[in-house]
Amino acid sequence: MNEATNAQTATLIDGKAIAASLRGEITRKVAGIKSNHGIKPGLAVVLVGENPASQVYVRNKAKQTREAGMNSYEHRLEAGASEKDLLKLVSDLNKDANVHGILVQLPLPDQINADAVLTAIDPAKDVDGFHVINAGMLATGQDGMVPCTPLGCLMLLKYHLDDLTGLNAVVVGRSNIVGKPMAQLLLREHCTVTIAHSRTKDLPGVCRGADILVAAVGRPRMIGGDWIRPGATVIDVGINRIDSGEGKTRLVGDVDFDAAKNHAGAITPVPGGVGPMTIACLLLNTVTAACKQNRVDVPS
Repeated sequence: MNEATNAQTATLIDGKAIAASLRGEITRKVAGIKSNHGIKPGLAVVLVGENPASQVYVRNKAKQTREAGMNSYEHRLEAGASEKDLLKLVSDLNKDANVHGILVQLPLPDQINADAVLTAIDPAKDVDGFHVINAGMLATGQDGMVPCTPLGCLMLLKYHLDDLTGLNAVVVGRSNIVGKPMAQLLLREHCTVTIAHSRTKDLPGVCRGADILVAAVGRPRMIGGDWIRPGATVIDVGINRIDSGEGKTRLVGDVDFDAAKNHAGAITPVPGGVGPMTIACLLLNTVTAACKQNRVDVPS
């Protein structure tokens, strides 16, 4: 557990450094799996269209996958590709024994039903943890694939706080990708959990009751400093690009960082907080999937 060094300013939870350490552990695990079992985990990433942000994410994922000693398979379809084309590709990847994890980069073009595509992915290869079977396993406390961003958030919380038992946690946001699975993970850690959202009455008051505040609403700097209980731990999932003047933009979170750091005990920055952990957890899920599919233990 890290201690604040300044009573007036929150400790920064350095997701970039923690993710680098996790990737080092993953690289070691991959080497062990290859040496002991002859298995090289493989991750297939599918990109439809030319969304600039998605292209950056896909490049980063491929680079870090290879650096960890795993196989990286990139599949790109034109923006006008049909749902049938994408489903055929997913079906082929499901059958490919060299592919242990499949990630279809979101968002998808309007002509493609994202739910249909995510449901088509073999749950055992669903390293994003979005398949309804994996969501149900998480909700019922079983051992399935966990979405990467919530898993990364939990690791950051445990790195800083260690034991979360009995803490009041507020998750602002109810998406299937972050909010709901984040709440389930916090329940597993024996927190008392509230899921809040844009229609919550007295949202600032609800947030002030949190020992742990996870912001995942997608609204730049929505959560003000005075919404935060003094000493609370704040995990900011938001990645919002705003105009910074003179034709330039910059990234900010869902929390007003400058105000929040004077209230919180610890906080993740944007960028450099949750984002790096998401990709690291994707690699970790791929290793886990490879071991499960080959019925071998994940190296400790």
